[in-house]
Amino acid sequence: MNSARNRALDLVFMGTPAFAATILRGLIDARHRIAAVYTQPPRAAGRGHRPQPSPVQSLAVEHGLRVRCPMTLRDDAEHAAFAALGADAAVVAGYGLILPRSVLTAPRLGCLNVHASLLPRWRGAAPIQRALLAGDREIGITIMQMAEGLDTGPILLQESVAIARNATSASLSAELALLGGRLVLTALDRVAEGRLLARSQPEEGVTYAPKLRREEGRLDWRLGSTDLERHVRALDPWPGSFFEFGGERIRVLSAIDLPGPAGGMPGMVLDDRLTVACGEGVLRLLRLQRPGRLALAAPAFLRGFPIAPGTRLPCPATS
Repeated sequence: MNSARNRALDLVFMGTPAFAATILRGLIDARHRIAAVYTQPPRAAGRGHRPQPSPVQSLAVEHGLRVRCPMTLRDDAEHAAFAALGADAAVVAGYGLILPRSVLTAPRLGCLNVHASLLPRWRGAAPIQRALLAGDREIGITIMQMAEGLDTGPILLQESVAIARNATSASLSAELALLGGRLVLTALDRVAEGRLLARSQPEEGVTYAPKLRREEGRLDWRLGSTDLERHVRALDPWPGSFFEFGGERIRVLSAIDLPGPAGGMPGMVLDDRLTVACGEGVLRLLRLQRPGRLALAAPAFLRGFPIAPGTRLPCPATS
């Protein structure tokens, strides 16, 4: 991602997850000047529930960059502090806070958002996961000139990629982060030179990707095995797919759908390989994890935590 041949810009970077950290690293490697990095405050994590910095904050500290973690951008003092940075542009990727108009208009070239979908499809917080859940065959990166609406701004650049058959949200996020890092460098160069015109998003094809909730990870065996296999891949690593058995919440880290008649009620364990009947087809669970334990392949898991054929795993209660 080295574009040292192009004029360096004074940038503000705003992002939080690993996806955003990859893009920040690309900007650093390209020798753009990062005036400040905005990211979400450290959150409690791990067994000790100690505050952990975001991937973006860790990378910024490693490179000696100024880090700001405001709880909100809505007060006048934050507006003034942002404007005082005198940035040419802001690059935003998975930041987690709404940018008010005064922030959006402060940089000379505006705020460019790196969004992991082919807008207007999957506006919102979880585009990668929602695309996998829906069975989309392609996804991509959109570099957008930010406006006040939810991912409604005009498109600067866009590039699609095919979704691999075995893609998880983690693997797809890593792939798209590299693409996003490359595209945003191109967009910055062209916008700075006045060679890139934004185009309005189409009015048709708008879908939304709401933030994931922890309980969405619960497996509903009444669904088809194809849907459940996508569910496992889409919710890796968070919130993770799970079912409850023996008083424990068991995570399913990998599974394969096997078409054909289930031969049992949804949730019924059909054999000693953890093949589970679904509403349509069957799902074979390949890798599982008990709370606080190591992840194990199904045969090793069953040796320490037997689930006998004929057991019926619970389905979520209907409202």
